[in-house]
Amino acid sequence: MRRDSEFEISERFTREASRLEEEQLDALSEAFHQILEAVGEDASRQGLRRTPVRAARAFEFLTQGYRQCVEDIVNGAIFDSDASEIILVKDIEFYSMCEHHLLPFIGRAHVAYIPNGKVIGLSKVARIVDVFARRLQIQEQLTTEIADALMRTLQPGGVAVVIEAKHLCMMMRGVEKQNSVMKTSCLLGSFKDDARTRSEFLSLLG
Repeated sequence: MRRDSEFEISERFTREASRLEEEQLDALSEAFHQILEAVGEDASRQGLRRTPVRAARAFEFLTQGYRQCVEDIVNGAIFDSDASEIILVKDIEFYSMCEHHLLPFIGRAHVAYIPNGKVIGLSKVARIVDVFARRLQIQEQLTTEIADALMRTLQPGGVAVVIEAKHLCMMMRGVEKQNSVMKTSCLLGSFKDDARTRSEFLSLLG
């Protein structure tokens, strides 16, 4: 019996993924068409004729984290190292979507870890933030997910994640407070257990 080559298997998976993507885009596009009509718009007028398709593609991009995993993002970029002090990546900008109102929240993430014989490629820290940011959630969950993922991936001495963000669901609607900022943190390992390590991290944050 003939066995499919790796190339043929890869091509089949690619075609299947493309088919599923088209089905998803069609479903999203139809949903946005219904939303436009539900708010009282004429979805067939010139300015809105292609809006459902454009909105579907935008929403697919903003939720692409569902189709990504940390292992693929890291892609082996973990290296042996004798470093033993805090490594901090500050001001990682991100854009996410609140699961309660489907409105954006925008901010910065500060991610630190203490190596335990291994370090990760610098850009991978930002990519891990994006994997979880591009899903529907609350900020508290996003903070914890980033910290847990880095802890699993590197098994370091500790991980600390602080996120500060502005929420459009609070700025554009509801209480309409324009200058409020939400801050969340997740401390694991020595950042949680050792007061001196925690203090050093906070001083690095400034």
